[in-house]
Amino acid sequence: MKDQARVVIIGGGITGCSILYHLAKAGWTDVVLLEKHELTSGSTCQAAGLVTMFNVSPTMMRFRKYSIDLYSQLGVFQHVGSLRLAASKEQLKDLQRAVSRAHGIGLEAEIVSAEEALRLMPAITKDNLYGAVYIPRDGHLDPHQTTHAVANAARELGATIHTGVLVTAIELSPKGEVRKVITNQGEIRAEIVINAAGIWAPQVAAMVGAFAPSTPIDHQHVALKAVPGYELPHDMPCFRDPDNLVYGRAESGGVVFGGYEPNPAARWIDGVPWDHAARSLPPDFARFEQLMEGAIRRFPFLDRAEIVRLICHPDALTPDANPLLGPMPGVRGFWMAAGLSLNGFGGGGGIGQVMAEWITEGRTSIDVHGYHAWRFSQTYRDPLYTAEMARECYKYYYRLRYPYDQDEFSRPKRVSAVYTRLQDLGCVFGKKNGWERPEYFEPGKPWRRAGADQRGWGWEKPPFFEQIGEEHRTFRERVGLIDMSSFGKIETQGPGALPLLERLSDNQINRPVGAVIYTQMLNPQGGVLADVTITRLAEDRFRLVTGAGFIDNDLGWIRSNVRANDAEVEIRNVTDELTTLGLWGPRARDVLQAVTADDVSNEALPYMKAKTITIRGAKVLAQRVTYVGELGWELYIDPAWAVQVWDALMAAGKPFGIAPGGYRALDSLRLEKGYRYFSTDVTVLENPYEAGLGFCVRLGKGEFVGRAALQRAKQEGLNQSLCTVTIGGEEYRTIYGGEAVHHDGRVLGRLRSAGYGYSVHKNIGYVYLPLELAKEGTPLQVDVFGEMVPATVAANVLFDANGARLRS
Repeated sequence: MKDQARVVIIGGGITGCSILYHLAKAGWTDVVLLEKHELTSGSTCQAAGLVTMFNVSPTMMRFRKYSIDLYSQLGVFQHVGSLRLAASKEQLKDLQRAVSRAHGIGLEAEIVSAEEALRLMPAITKDNLYGAVYIPRDGHLDPHQTTHAVANAARELGATIHTGVLVTAIELSPKGEVRKVITNQGEIRAEIVINAAGIWAPQVAAMVGAFAPSTPIDHQHVALKAVPGYELPHDMPCFRDPDNLVYGRAESGGVVFGGYEPNPAARWIDGVPWDHAARSLPPDFARFEQLMEGAIRRFPFLDRAEIVRLICHPDALTPDANPLLGPMPGVRGFWMAAGLSLNGFGGGGGIGQVMAEWITEGRTSIDVHGYHAWRFSQTYRDPLYTAEMARECYKYYYRLRYPYDQDEFSRPKRVSAVYTRLQDLGCVFGKKNGWERPEYFEPGKPWRRAGADQRGWGWEKPPFFEQIGEEHRTFRERVGLIDMSSFGKIETQGPGALPLLERLSDNQINRPVGAVIYTQMLNPQGGVLADVTITRLAEDRFRLVTGAGFIDNDLGWIRSNVRANDAEVEIRNVTDELTTLGLWGPRARDVLQAVTADDVSNEALPYMKAKTITIRGAKVLAQRVTYVGELGWELYIDPAWAVQVWDALMAAGKPFGIAPGGYRALDSLRLEKGYRYFSTDVTVLENPYEAGLGFCVRLGKGEFVGRAALQRAKQEGLNQSLCTVTIGGEEYRTIYGGEAVHHDGRVLGRLRSAGYGYSVHKNIGYVYLPLELAKEGTPLQVDVFGEMVPATVAANVLFDANGARLRS
């Protein structure tokens, strides 16, 4: 065995082998893959082998398309096509929406009628068949053959594979850098270690002090013998029937099928035995029975089929069912490619390509921000909580999950200091990063947690539509109060704080104490990695505020950019140490001034400034900033005093019509103002100029990450711009974002954010358009459930375009 390599990959499943191949293809041949047993001996060998391009995630769609192309080039893929069937009208609508989203990112997929689906697959029943998505290039593969084909291709390029080698430790240098991999057969010095260990990935991550939240969830599939007279042809398309929770393919005249039951079993939540390998686990026939019933509903003759074998094997699922990819902050040289979450062969090829690109070039050609391995907060160190989140993801892997549906398992996990006050006001709670936070309110009704509520109204106008409108008008016309404690909050302090933040921000951070700076953090290619505000609390102390779901991504990026020769800086996550309330509306100053002796006039506390005031004895940082486009403040409070401040504001606001609001209203308000939402409206694939955030960029301030790329972009000119569009008329449309946008018969892209603006009485969306079309008045069409709805490019800001209200 080699004792030195540039890269060591741990894990010989499809992911590890794909990374090995793509690194070697990129010219990095000094790469060693270590597998403790034989190749494919983890989850890989038990896979049923179906692969489809179709997925609700634009990133995963691209991974899957690339994977199919790769396997096809290697000659190991059977292009029999696939049908994704709709057994209900609701499922058909979901498929229509998904096809529109697929078109928006350039994937060919079409809805076919029930009759056409029957022609393509005569063995199915026409009962409860409403249509299907047909993708001709989908198909299936043999897991063992495919993994070995990828591994052999890597070997031919000069890469090395060692099997029967168990990694027992990873040694770090005193600076926290990967130094060597220790195995049961010796040591290998390495610059980079990639954890592709599948269900063992959390244990491998723990070797370097990192954590990788993924849980093995039992998955079962069955092989059935052919039923005489009903033999299935070998070239029959693969099928997926989400309403019946099953998928499958023909094999030897019979069928191999599996599915996703709503009551899955988690296993080994605190560590997988190292000696577990290719063996399957004892099957659970009782739990599989509901899947068998689903298959029989679609293929009635299967009630006479003889079982060859029922296979049970664990698959690693993360709490959000997305992979864990990328370098781990704080452990230089340690990378993750694990937690594939049932995307093994579908994602494996594309993930290998992107990981190799990331490692060798320092960038990715597609947006993997939502897959960053460090995105999960400390909340997910609780193995029971992580397991419950994984189980819920599995439950909804096929089961229809509507856009407004919320997690239901293991709640509540995190609550703010004013949680009981929200309960008393009839709050309907949603969930974000474990936090219970207000979606909207139902005055006069008991509080509750939102769950799978949309099943009650399907794809129609939500029953809370008018209530959201009332909350919207509260902020626009009077004054509203919202609990925003889930905001991520990071403090940096020390002589190295300012230089670090200047290096990471496109805006200028060196401003007077009390300044609030809106800025982006960029990657070297100028793509936006974070969209935040930074407040200067003291000469050497700053507070960065980000979205609830982005806190750990941002924290990891900041920490990974601290250099060895930087001046001392302390970086802390202070999210739980501060309650955050948003007070906004034309009467916000009247309310705030009524509860404090401090001057909060426009002269004393202007827009984008912050100062500490006192409310009922509590010290409160009043930060003059808004995400709704109205006069107001974000108020940062010690949680011990939060209820006192809430009560004071609600009492003082009563004469002015104060009312609580939730995040649904917040989204509507910000859409009218043209405010961006990071990860949807702006991603690592867009720069600030394209996203309409060029006003933040200070090229003249000196060097910062991404500056050179922005200089080039400015010199070369833009190709696209994020535009506001209005869709249809004044009537509400069921538009959720992601829908394909057309012009003159061709697809231009997809909607990013979308929603209803109650002040302007319009359906609003954002879309990136070529510059020649990014002009007010340009006619467009949006594919909404298969209907081409007229749309028009509008002014970027639809309400109070000059911002007079928020600066008043």
